[in-house]
Amino acid sequence: MNYQTPNGNDATRSKNRSWSVAPQSGLCSRCVDGCRGNCEVFRATFRGRELIYPGPFGSVTAGGDKEYPVDYSHLNIQGYACGAKGLPEGVEGNSDTARFPDVNTSVEYGWDKKVKMAIPAFTGALGSTEIARKNWEHFAVGAAISGITIVCGENVCGIDPTLERNAAGMVTKAPDMDRRIELYRRYHQGLGEILIQMNVEDTRLGVAEYILDKHGIETIELKWGQGAKCIGGEIKVGSLERALELQSRGYIVTPDPSDPINQAAFRSGAIKEFERHSRLGFVDHDSFLAEVERLRKLGYKRITLKTGAYSLRELAMAMKWSSEAHIDLLTIDGSGGGTGMSPWRMMEEWGIPAFYLHSAAYQFAEILTQKGYRVPDLAFAGGFSSEDGIFKALALGAPYVKAVCMGRAMMIPGMVGKNIEQWMKDDDLPRTVSEFGKTKEEIFVDYEKVKALVGSSEIDKIPLGAIGIYSYADKLKVGLQQLMAGARCFSTPVITRRELMSLTKECAEVSGIPYLMDCYKDEALAILNG
Repeated sequence: MNYQTPNGNDATRSKNRSWSVAPQSGLCSRCVDGCRGNCEVFRATFRGRELIYPGPFGSVTAGGDKEYPVDYSHLNIQGYACGAKGLPEGVEGNSDTARFPDVNTSVEYGWDKKVKMAIPAFTGALGSTEIARKNWEHFAVGAAISGITIVCGENVCGIDPTLERNAAGMVTKAPDMDRRIELYRRYHQGLGEILIQMNVEDTRLGVAEYILDKHGIETIELKWGQGAKCIGGEIKVGSLERALELQSRGYIVTPDPSDPINQAAFRSGAIKEFERHSRLGFVDHDSFLAEVERLRKLGYKRITLKTGAYSLRELAMAMKWSSEAHIDLLTIDGSGGGTGMSPWRMMEEWGIPAFYLHSAAYQFAEILTQKGYRVPDLAFAGGFSSEDGIFKALALGAPYVKAVCMGRAMMIPGMVGKNIEQWMKDDDLPRTVSEFGKTKEEIFVDYEKVKALVGSSEIDKIPLGAIGIYSYADKLKVGLQQLMAGARCFSTPVITRRELMSLTKECAEVSGIPYLMDCYKDEALAILNG
């Protein structure tokens, strides 16, 4: 494992003064009276709880950078010189028929009523964080034209300043949720879907009823947790009035904005922002099945579940109960998560890392299958950003895993494209962009493809962040086609665990994927001795 300091990180805008640092505490080995900073302890001396979170809030996404003993980089992908699986029926594989541009990367998920996507990837939950709200146009349109599912995360209705509720406290009007749904649907090409997450607060507000009645949303996602944290979701707000409003809606807001001491501290400028927290969820078998049944009776065609990096007990609960409830997609998110608003040390030190959790999920799926259960379609999440990660996740969890959930990696192209749009208006393109041209037609390699997709009358309405996501998704698709062709897998369902090898004995022990010197050894010896 590489050395990392627990007392200084760019995410918290802190760093150690000294190169010599105590490994466990992260404190400089020589802490000098008179040091002018800037380790976490130094900043926490006068900013306190603010040092818990990455920052500045609303402008960054942050991801845990702790290195674990085993991760997906300890797997390699097998390559073969013969064979061709997954070609169209009746087509015999040869150099003319088995071409990598023809590899079919599409996938389907769902218990009965399937959803098809162009590639086996979809967005992480883009919910009540500021970075999701202000970039939603780019994210939603980008996902829609790319043919992938977008997950609208929790608390979107609950934090909407223009939210309207009836006397019972249930949502009657939620303009920001309306905007989000309508933007995706306007450019939806028939692949993927928009699904809405629901937590404790959303349930109490009647979000499920609202989005079904007004928008006919077909899929809703229950949420147990994520890989970045084991507490409810947070955002920050910069006004006392807003903090009091959210508190009146039932949220946990800290420091307590109704406390006169905190109000005085805010007015004096010491407290600059308040945190809005969701409540912890509590799950049990009967109430989970009852909630799924309630949602089905409301009219939802598909119900999905997102669970996080909890113990193996909770993983077993999620998988078995999802099987019993006929959950359409279970997303399993390992620690090392990335988010714009989670406690930094929690991102670094909490939960089962993705590779270990996903390896256990495959083992549990096999146990359930042997006992006669149908395992719901699975998605893996936790640090994926490239086509090799997608391939490895599909293979590690084959045949159960249908896709990967990408958080920060799907957001970055949207933000970059948005910024290019602004830089062009300001005549301030950085050299990293201007080397390819000065117009959007020159800069974006997939501009003409998007134009052909949406039409000449619509192309100028497409935000450049959306074209950025389309270009990124296209890169994932082509890269995946190349890797799949090299493994002689010409459609996603035929990818198996045999397409992987472990680079270390420890990786083999954790994953069950054989050590590379053992893979295909029997076949090799049979050739040599035949």
